Amino acid sequence: MSTDAADFVSHRVSTREHPERVRLPLWRESFVRAIVHADVEPLATIPFQVDATLQAIRGLRTLALKGSPMRFKRSQTNLDDGDDSIGLIVCSPGKSQLTQRGRDIELCAGDAASILHSEPATVTYANGILFGLAVPREALAERVTDIESLALRPILRRNEPLRLLMAYLKLAFKEGALAAPRLRDAVVSHTYDLVALAISECAPLGDSDASAIVAARHSAVLDYIAAHFQKPGLSVEEVAHRQGISPRYLQRLMALSGSSFTGHVNELRLRLAFKLLTEARVSAQLISDIALEGRLLRCFALQSPLPSSFRRFAAWGSLRRQGSRLSHLPLIGACAR
Repeated sequence: MSTDAADFVSHRVSTREHPERVRLPLWRESFVRAIVHADVEPLATIPFQVDATLQAIRGLRTLALKGSPMRFKRSQTNLDDGDDSIGLIVCSPGKSQLTQRGRDIELCAGDAASILHSEPATVTYANGILFGLAVPREALAERVTDIESLALRPILRRNEPLRLLMAYLKLAFKEGALAAPRLRDAVVSHTYDLVALAISECAPLGDSDASAIVAARHSAVLDYIAAHFQKPGLSVEEVAHRQGISPRYLQRLMALSGSSFTGHVNELRLRLAFKLLTEARVSAQLISDIALEGRLLRCFALQSPLPSSFRRFAAWGSLRRQGSRLSHLPLIGACAR
């Protein structure tokens, strides 16, 4: 598998569709030994199962897996591949154990630690989702001094750079940024910066203007809004407080999307309302019911002109035909102001 040049590689393995007797050999030979360059052994008597996705671009590799308990071992014989990258193991939400240089640490939900791919190591996966990053050593050496001394240093889930890194990668994968050639360099560089901040001791980030921090905070803010936009009265102040930044800084971050906080929240609520209106089951539900759930009418009233997708829905007459007259509906305070 090529991980250099301009190639973007995404490789997924699932044992679900295979007979039980071939699952472990398939996983061991075609993925763990051939791609990860390690050995693996199951740790439970239950039928073996695993789902894993590996992505690689310009030296950066990510691995996400969920499955049966297992132990990965990168022994001296595996080191012949010359891989001297630095690994970051994140355990979410289960438990894992790492062993290297005669030390053992246990990771609980959301915790992380770095390991050296150039030295023997063992990763024992118990449950949950195991997420790993491999970053070229030279990329981190430019950003962190004495990398080796930081191996197996526990990185707690409260670590701000770690939280920002995970939120950033989540959005990058969701939006397919790694597959877009013009965005790859920025995503990879930001990831290297965030990994360096996570594994090393650093001062509070605050309202930093560093490009990696700005990009990661932007991703974290969008992710939080996407999870809470239905909450009545969601405000700039609340989101800023949750993210540990100032309201003014949050508004600057939102400008990166070409929208304001209010505009973005309203757009999400409009899309939800549109989805509810177009679902088959809505024929048995009055438009007033949806409006009274706080999701619709004031959004339409405040959005002028309406996005084309909403104009296509219909002409307000089609709404009347579904059981309600718009002129009789209250303009409730459903949207952000």
